Amino acid sequence: MRILIIEDNVTTADYLSKGLQENYFIPDVAYDGLTGLHLATTNQYDIIILDVMIPHLNGWTIIKKLRADGIQTSVLFLTAKDNIEDKVQGLELGADDYLTKPFAFSELLARIRSLLRRKQPNYTEIISIANLIIDLKKHKVTRDNLPITLSAKEFMLLVLLVNRKGEILSRTFIAEQVWDINFDSDTNVIDVAIKRLRDKIDKDFQQKLIHSVRGVGYVLEER
Repeated sequence: MRILIIEDNVTTADYLSKGLQENYFIPDVAYDGLTGLHLATTNQYDIIILDVMIPHLNGWTIIKKLRADGIQTSVLFLTAKDNIEDKVQGLELGADDYLTKPFAFSELLARIRSLLRRKQPNYTEIISIANLIIDLKKHKVTRDNLPITLSAKEFMLLVLLVNRKGEILSRTFIAEQVWDINFDSDTNVIDVAIKRLRDKIDKDFQQKLIHSVRGVGYVLEER
């Protein structure tokens, strides 16, 4: 699931991005309204987390433009503006939810999952491909009913590959999503991590799911 964060406070944006990655979402971040509106109108997101008081275009203007353009992506306002009038305005402009700062990340996560269930009836925290089953909530993986033990990073890597099933992911993209964004993707850490994951996911099974694409990256798909 892809989430766009439009938040000008770098510390808050980084906190949100890291927390969402740890819960197996794919976040993009915009630190001002113009960039946020551009990303929101040129990419497909499942949810937009939107602050109100941001540079260049405020959150009110952004949601007005999105709804005027027919973009119905779920919008969750996350803002310090906690007056009842502000909440009413946000919801009347077309927001799907409104959460005030300071906030608990667990509540934000619960609201995100509630929005996904509301807007996407097929949303589930159980992901499966072939005989591989991933339980996002319990952090459990099985293949052919056999439990597979993964480290936190291996689990995040597997979820990224499954969520982007059929897409060839570059080492740089994997590094940005699973490791720190400044991670040096010229090292072989990605390749080593993929090898370890393959040893656990594919080695003992006839059908292989994780494949390398020479000179490009990796893809997870049934072949």
